[in-house]
Amino acid sequence: MSSELKSGNALADAHAHAIKGKVILVTGVTLGGLGGGFVLAVARAQPSLLILAGRSVTKLQQTAQAVSEQSPRVNVRTLELDLISLAAARKAAEAVNAWSDVPQIDILVNNAGVMATEWASSPDGHESQLAINHLGHFLFTNLIMRKILKSPAPRVVIVSSNGHRLSPVRFDDPNFKNGQIYNKWTAYGQSKTANMLMAISLAEKLGKKSNLSAFSVQPGLVISNLGSHLKLFGDDTSDLDAMKEIDSFFGCHLAWIDYTTYFTVQTPEQAASNLVYTAFDPAITPNGSYLEDCRVASPWTDVLLPWATSPVEAERCWKLSEKLVGQEFSY
Repeated sequence: MSSELKSGNALADAHAHAIKGKVILVTGVTLGGLGGGFVLAVARAQPSLLILAGRSVTKLQQTAQAVSEQSPRVNVRTLELDLISLAAARKAAEAVNAWSDVPQIDILVNNAGVMATEWASSPDGHESQLAINHLGHFLFTNLIMRKILKSPAPRVVIVSSNGHRLSPVRFDDPNFKNGQIYNKWTAYGQSKTANMLMAISLAEKLGKKSNLSAFSVQPGLVISNLGSHLKLFGDDTSDLDAMKEIDSFFGCHLAWIDYTTYFTVQTPEQAASNLVYTAFDPAITPNGSYLEDCRVASPWTDVLLPWATSPVEAERCWKLSEKLVGQEFSY
């Protein structure tokens, strides 16, 4: 991508023909975050409907108001969705499926998430990062799949991270022995790997059959509240040091770099370029890919681990996810 297009607004303008008239559902849309930057960018190109989904009704209303003030001709609808609860994910899906005036969803962007939080168990007994980042999205996405597949060219985008390098899916113990051996960075890595594997599975199961495309994406280092609770920079870097210990164990070069100079810190509007590109560029191949910096990532030059790209691991993760949410989805 040329440098002048490396912003969400510019990418949205460049892909306006693909955005205009679409029904787009986005999870995690708080203003000042990646999702908020994304919806404000795509609103410029006149989608027919933006569905804003998230846990906080107040924050949803704030983003909806911002969209309406910026792009008053764009229809906006909010959807309460608390991803830590499978019952709440089901309730939100039921609401979407009951909207008779929304027969299809063209683009689903699963953006909501948490990062390296302390041990907590979901209402369903699952480790909270896996519950929020993956299981809630897995269930919600599959429950609204009929509406997604009514689009002539449906697409699912799942926000992952190069943090997938921190752990594969722990198939025999995804719950860290109910927190007894919990590591918040390993748990984050597991959830981000699961995000990538879900995209691979959706592409495999519904790509040729239903023309669905599915991709995962690394948005980059973003200025937002996602990591505001962590001790990463300044006098206390204990959380960054803990992450680097895992990188050192795996022999990843990120264990020895200076984070303050190695990565380019982006605003939410800048980082939204990666989401806009992944959601709307028609030429991305192959289906199921993981993208970063507005391109398909390469295992030869990028941080891209085989445990997050294996079709065998993807199918194993799909079956584990079905077991954990208590429902099978056969396509």
